[in-house]
Amino acid sequence: MENAELKMQFLYALRSRGVTNAAVLTAMEQIDRAPFIRGYFAERAYEDMPLPIACGQTISQPSVVGLMTQALEISPRDTVLEVGTGSGYQAAILSQLARRVYTVDRHPRLVREAREVFDQLGLNNVTAFTADGSFGLPDQAPFDRILVTAAAEDPPGPLLAQLKVGGIMVLPVGQSDAVQHLIRVRRTPEGLDYDELRPVRFVPLVEGVARDG
Repeated sequence: MENAELKMQFLYALRSRGVTNAAVLTAMEQIDRAPFIRGYFAERAYEDMPLPIACGQTISQPSVVGLMTQALEISPRDTVLEVGTGSGYQAAILSQLARRVYTVDRHPRLVREAREVFDQLGLNNVTAFTADGSFGLPDQAPFDRILVTAAAEDPPGPLLAQLKVGGIMVLPVGQSDAVQHLIRVRRTPEGLDYDELRPVRFVPLVEGVARDG
């Protein structure tokens, strides 16, 4: 099947699952998912399904990446923090929409491999760190937008504290063995507003930095 046809099917699948924001669809058209998937599963890059990557993690299905990105309502001047770099695919999508993206992961190997792909694609506005993402990135805070790609039982306090007034955080909440919900948190001058977006399933948000291996 021709690449152009695959891409058309890919974008159609995104739209049919609710990804309708034009800027998000353009970003997902520009960033090829294939370089972020290594080995056996690379040929399934255009399918709307999660796939395994190193360190027992997964690359989220593209429609979920699109819906989470859309929910952030990113503007071109925003600084975004992503917690859970994984393959780097989500951060690459964010890089097309925001001024600056910081992404953290507890697995040094994943950060190394993601950096290689960012360099290969010339994404100069993404910086990846090995760190315990549940504490955010205090040195670069506050952030306009925060995206968490692992599930916590509640939104982590340090991340809420690093969100600017007027800022938005999108994250899955719930226990890892049960149904989780994607929620959006807005920080207003009066406090925090929460709205529930959809049921999802993500790996759990784990504290600490993993051993390199």
